[in-house]
Amino acid sequence: MLLLLWSLLSFLLVLDLSVLADFDYFEDDDLTSFVTRPEIKAPKFDVVVHDPALVTPGYWFVAPYANIEPDPPTKKYMPCQIGPHIYDADGNLVWAGSCDYKNQNIFDFKVVNNIDDKTHLSFVVEHAFQNEGDRRGGGHLLNSHYEYENEVPVTNDLGAFDIHEFKILDGGKTALVTVYRPEVLNLSGINLPTEQGWVMTGGFEELDVATGRVLFEWRSFPQIPLEESTTPFPDIPSMYPPGWDYLHVNSVDKNADGDYLLSARFTDTIYLISGQDGHIIWRLGGRKSDFVLENFRFSRQHHARFLESNSTHITISFLNNASDEESQNEPQSSALIVILDIAASPMTATAIKRYSRPDGGLSRLRGNAQLLPNGNMFVGWSEQGYHSEFTPDGTCVMEARFISDRFSTYRAYKFDFHGRPQTPPDLKAFVYGSPSSSPTTVFYVSWNGATDVASWNFYARATADGQSVLIGNAPKTGFETMFVSDGYMDWVSAEALDADDTPLGISEIHRTIVPNDWLAAGFGLDENRPVPQDPETVVGGNDDDAPSEMEHGDEHADEHAAATGADATLAHEFLGGIGGLLVLILVMTSIGLLAGASICALRGRRHRRRQARYHEKILSEEAETEATPLTAAQPTRSDNTNPAR
Repeated sequence: MLLLLWSLLSFLLVLDLSVLADFDYFEDDDLTSFVTRPEIKAPKFDVVVHDPALVTPGYWFVAPYANIEPDPPTKKYMPCQIGPHIYDADGNLVWAGSCDYKNQNIFDFKVVNNIDDKTHLSFVVEHAFQNEGDRRGGGHLLNSHYEYENEVPVTNDLGAFDIHEFKILDGGKTALVTVYRPEVLNLSGINLPTEQGWVMTGGFEELDVATGRVLFEWRSFPQIPLEESTTPFPDIPSMYPPGWDYLHVNSVDKNADGDYLLSARFTDTIYLISGQDGHIIWRLGGRKSDFVLENFRFSRQHHARFLESNSTHITISFLNNASDEESQNEPQSSALIVILDIAASPMTATAIKRYSRPDGGLSRLRGNAQLLPNGNMFVGWSEQGYHSEFTPDGTCVMEARFISDRFSTYRAYKFDFHGRPQTPPDLKAFVYGSPSSSPTTVFYVSWNGATDVASWNFYARATADGQSVLIGNAPKTGFETMFVSDGYMDWVSAEALDADDTPLGISEIHRTIVPNDWLAAGFGLDENRPVPQDPETVVGGNDDDAPSEMEHGDEHADEHAAATGADATLAHEFLGGIGGLLVLILVMTSIGLLAGASICALRGRRHRRRQARYHEKILSEEAETEATPLTAAQPTRSDNTNPAR
């Protein structure tokens, strides 16, 4: 045990300070931390899967943010925490695009498959800080390599690209966006006949994707009068913009007939608006509903979408928030599928599917409901990134939320997606050793955004221009994969393989990072210190066909593994809160002791078996090996003129 602690602490004392500079250790554990990409600090998820067999394959698309308005420079969250992110079904990070957008808020991040035969990504980039010039935000398009394709800008008099909606229509030529406009209006409709004041009106636009040119615009006033609002009027009329938000539009969709479906939160109404002349064809819900709601009610709704339509019936989906910041009309939020009988007299609306929020709570702000191709419903409840998936009969099969309560996402989506970055995988390798143990090389590899990686091949060279030698393979584990090799390997690289062992990409060749001071690690003169080994010599001496002790199930191997795990636990308690890196190095030390006690050097199949046993016996007993993340500044949530509600 003392040898274990001494070896560990000696390594820490001599580790190159430039390596330690890549990490910051605090008590927070709600953000990820990676050796290969230390700048990425994505929020972690807490995931509960109720029935794995019924969960739809695919990836989560979320855009965490802390404050709805962009943080001013003096209160800016530390990069890279907010912005577009992709996670797999276990809550593992797949892609973090946060570092690419200067910590700006991102909204409505999703996959777009209706432009051509290729996959694209779309989202809204919120307007930048006011002191950074005329940056009013815009709708962005990326390809499946995460490369910029296009930005749809603000081209008229609007102050900013609205954050609620950016929906690319079929063919990719046009897109729908919601619009907010402050106007001075006569307030006679709300019993103030002699008063005027600023009112935030709403509407939508259809834009040319290539240029941002407005092709069609619809404005709410006077077609939706002020008295239709169900949100309280302020005590006195506003004398300055933006004024009273009487409508608060939050989604817009378009059907094959060219008509538009608009959701307005502060009238509790979903509108069908003619694409010919802009008149309101019908209202669903609110004070002037044209429908009889037969078995449901709704309020403060979000994300109304067409599902099916014909000449007599229209089927839509939406999130029934049933509440706002100060009131509630039902005890629980839910996603609804509603069929509208437009041929009946009077017209009727019937809820045919209801998906209640699994935790019994209310989404007072934001959210969305997405019908998946297999009939499952994926619902984003917004606050703390909470989302869940349901089967068609309403059974919840999965739910997840950010560990941190500092972050939310306006919407959450799920899509089948294949991402392939054009940049190479990221790799770092470290050599560890002591006078009493053989050197060990520890690799870390990740590939931000690659969805199809199943395993990694690891290579080493004797010289920079030498022949690459395969020294082992490891299955992909989460965002970042760790691999341990016997010996001091130098000039290393890693290659990504898919499930069929087809190469996908290879990292650059890197030198292995070594302690800055071998003498302090316990080594004497230079000639006694570890030197890089020829990988051919190390792996060439292994006999792949000779069964190892582990393959025979040697009882001593189990005893050694259990003892090493106990030592690791005791050492972790001794080191207390020094940080995730210490735990990581401690585990490496344990591996070295275990290898020295019971296992000869292995490669290929035998190495994978040893790694599997290591994960089972040691990692299950240890705390997470991720480095503890940066602590973010925590500015207070500010009131704003156009909150994403």
